[in-house]
Amino acid sequence: MEVYLVGGAVRDQLLGLAVHDRDWVVVGSSPQKMLNQGFQAVGKDFPVFLHPNTQEEYALARTERKSGHGYTGFECYFADDVTLEEDLIRRDLTINAIAQNNQGELVDPYNGQSDLEQRLLRHVSPAFSEDPLRVLRVARFAAKLAPLNFTIEPSTQALMAEMVKEGELSHLTAERVWQEWQKSLGCAQPSLFLSALKECGALAVVLPELDQLFGVPQPEKWHPEIDTGIHTLLVADEAATLSNSSVVRFAAQVHDLGKGVTPPSEWPSHKLHCHTGQRLIRELCQRVRVPNDYRDLALLVCEHHSNIHRAAELKPSTMLKLLNKVDAWRKPERFQQILLCCQADHLGRQGCNDSPYPQKGLFEQAYQAALSVEVQDVVADGFKGKAIRDELDRRRIEAIADLKS
Repeated sequence: MEVYLVGGAVRDQLLGLAVHDRDWVVVGSSPQKMLNQGFQAVGKDFPVFLHPNTQEEYALARTERKSGHGYTGFECYFADDVTLEEDLIRRDLTINAIAQNNQGELVDPYNGQSDLEQRLLRHVSPAFSEDPLRVLRVARFAAKLAPLNFTIEPSTQALMAEMVKEGELSHLTAERVWQEWQKSLGCAQPSLFLSALKECGALAVVLPELDQLFGVPQPEKWHPEIDTGIHTLLVADEAATLSNSSVVRFAAQVHDLGKGVTPPSEWPSHKLHCHTGQRLIRELCQRVRVPNDYRDLALLVCEHHSNIHRAAELKPSTMLKLLNKVDAWRKPERFQQILLCCQADHLGRQGCNDSPYPQKGLFEQAYQAALSVEVQDVVADGFKGKAIRDELDRRRIEAIADLKS
């Protein structure tokens, strides 16, 4: 029995990145032998075992044969005669098909080290095309490794486009699409996940609401980049610069979905996009199984970002109405997240990435002024029932107005 470290742990180690998870492949063993050594079986489709001490995953070396559609349509063969090279050739990218033995020696039959040096994301073999999830994985790796200047190798790009053309991606489940999208939100340049999918045609299949933003014009006065899709990519990266929160990054990416359904006769204006976008966000989140906290922030940003951009023009009563609608009093952290998304929206325009965004400060000041009004003082002054809320709002409006005077 031979044990090798494989996959991302070897890749990241060679790139000098932090290694978070370690996966192992076992050659020359069987399920019974693993159980006899105290390993716990957890794999459903093929034998994966948890180490009795480290709880790390150990998978038996296996080969696979395509037997259906999607990423589950495989028949696996695992036995003690499967070689390491046979296991590695079924992996997605050459940089993920390097193994390391217990002595630290590398086994690299498919030239992954060369592609690491050339900063290339290249498929290992034609078997890549049998698993549609790999299209999303390559797009995510493009985003993850962007700081190291990795690019998708042209033949792999062409193969991804061919897989899309053949309809393989229609077999992906919502959970898998969201899993890869969510992981991409944690990357330094999340836009590259979306642009890589766009380039091979996959974005139109898995996230059509985002795909239809490309080619839709906006007023050049406010958006020098004009194209709403390009704007979305710029905003995605600005949000990643402003916040480490995947929830914020998601909301920023989908805040303008309504512009994708504006009738061309109304272009480049999008007067109703804050309204139509909410419906699209709900539908997208339901279809892709997006968690509720992501959906809820996205809906609030979509609904209110235009008004927040107009902070200097708003009446104190309108500012308070917005603060009430987003429940800034009970959820101040979420209110901050909304403001960050709006700032990313402002910065995510061609040539505007260094421009000031005083609107955020104006709303923060209005919030603090309104917060200084104590409900206990209103009650102490004899107000009761509904009159308490009315008087609280009146005093808060007054406090905000004092800022503007």
